[in-house]
Amino acid sequence: MKKIAVVILNWNGVKLLEQFLPSVLAFSNEAQIYLADNASTDASVQFVKDNYPTVKIIQNEGNFGYAHGYNVALQHVDEPYFCLLNSDVEVTENWLTPILSIFEKENHIAIIQPKILDFKNKQYFEYAGAAGGFIDKYGYPYCRGRIFDSIEKDNGQYDDFCEIFWASGACLFIRKEVFEKLGGFDESFFAHQEEIDLCWRSKNTGYKTYYTSQSVIYHVGGATLKESNPKKTFLNFRNSLLMLVKNLPEKKILPIIFTRLVLDGLAGVQFILKGKFSHCWAIIKAHFHFYSLINKFLKKRTNNQTEKYFKTKSIVFNYFAKGGKVFEEN
Repeated sequence: MKKIAVVILNWNGVKLLEQFLPSVLAFSNEAQIYLADNASTDASVQFVKDNYPTVKIIQNEGNFGYAHGYNVALQHVDEPYFCLLNSDVEVTENWLTPILSIFEKENHIAIIQPKILDFKNKQYFEYAGAAGGFIDKYGYPYCRGRIFDSIEKDNGQYDDFCEIFWASGACLFIRKEVFEKLGGFDESFFAHQEEIDLCWRSKNTGYKTYYTSQSVIYHVGGATLKESNPKKTFLNFRNSLLMLVKNLPEKKILPIIFTRLVLDGLAGVQFILKGKFSHCWAIIKAHFHFYSLINKFLKKRTNNQTEKYFKTKSIVFNYFAKGGKVFEEN
């Protein structure tokens, strides 16, 4: 049995599979490739069966989204290391070699992210992950190589191996035993920020998440939900608040959640000023849905929330007030 399982979650993505699956098959000799299909209604499954018979197919019974979809599919995977890979990713030669080496040598490292560059502009980092993720005091995520919408060019500034706070769900490597110990993704999230929650819970359990520049992939991004989709705004704002309730140290929950609600309100005003009324409404809906789920998520808390979870106090203040457009300025 091979040690790495590359598991591609798919829903009606036959065109993406046609474009990107060849690179995965060509450069992944160390891995068994799986297609985890969320009940697609297009020709995705048949295309893979006809053209790539070595790919193992897991057929979920419905469109379960990212979190539930992977939780169900990974129950059928036995390899000791999982790679959760988006269908819109082009991989590169030897991309798995450094990952396997790290897992074999560093037992305390549970999750790894490669360097993620933009498929459409390969000299630049890609929004969803870049060179490793962090969050600020108020739970706003950002990356080395991407602060809000400011994307850095890859000039080798993040050619290193270092601890990060979260790894991108576009390409996330995790030990099978750790994934199962954590209970997988929180399915209440459906999609967006469930990978940050997973990494935070892993950190609270004593494991480390690392980034390595020795493994490189190119990600299209936005293939499932575009940035312009209000549903994406709803999920991001709601899930971020729920994640804070689950993982913040107890004494910090009330003051930080209150501040976040105020900052979210300001974000809503910005959307109104830009004429994006549906996005402002998405934030309002996200807050009311958050209120309805608070008690449920308080029960999900454990007793080992880490105090050291953020690098900077407020990425919002640093970015908009101080002009901190790149990671090293924050």
